[in-house]
Order: sequence, then C-alpha cells, then structure tokens
Amino acid sequence: EVQLVESGGGLVQAGGSLRLACVASGFAFEDYAIGWFRQAAGKEREGVACILSSGAVGNTYYTNYAESVKGRFAISGDHAKKTVYLQMRSLKPEDTAVYYCAADPNSCPSTDTDYWGKGTLVTVSS
Repeated sequence: EVQLVESGGGLVQAGGSLRLACVASGFAFEDYAIGWFRQAAGKEREGVACILSSGAVGNTYYTNYAESVKGRFAISGDHAKKTVYLQMRSLKPEDTAVYYCAADPNSCPSTDTDYWGKGTLVTVSS
C-alpha cells in the first residue's frame, strides 16, 4: 500500500528555517514524482515544489517551484532513505500552512493526485 509520511513541521519565527521530510513506502520510489503542497486556513491547497528523476544514470532530477517560494525553498531526494525533503529558509508568516507531500507515477502531482500524506503543520510567527 502506498504510504507517505511527513515530518519536520513546527513553530518558527519569521526569517527562520525548517526542513520537512516525506518518507515513502509501498511503491517504487524511483518511478514516482513527489510534490509538496500546502494549505493555509480557509484557502485552497496549492503546489509548492516537485521533484522527479530525469534518468537512470547518475543523480539527475527535474525540479519545479511555485513562484512564491523560488530562491527560498529547495526540494531534494534520497533514494536510499526513500525520502524527499523540503528545505525552507527565510520563512514568512504567509508560509504558515499544513504542508503535504504527494506522489504520482506519471508527472509532478496535482491536486487530483491519488496518493497523499496526512500533512505537517508549519507556523511562522511575526
């Protein structure tokens, strides 16, 4: 069974950093694209970043970021640990949300993707 488990959320001050992790199990990790989404209170879920392998040779990946987080967030993966990370720096109060990871076998996940974690809460205080 496909399972995704997020961790690393917490309370930080504006300007601080957090590193989120998404641990995958129950599927061939290398065959899926993994994305991070977030949902703030009262708002719709939105895509944050995505990572997928661009080939079997070396450690080459395609990554994509929402405009609002470019230059501040970085997505990365560890095949041995079956884990995708989201390194967040220069956090702003508007980054406050529940962060979810999602997996899709074909392309970067969308909100219609079938496989989701349960989320981890990130709160950025001012």
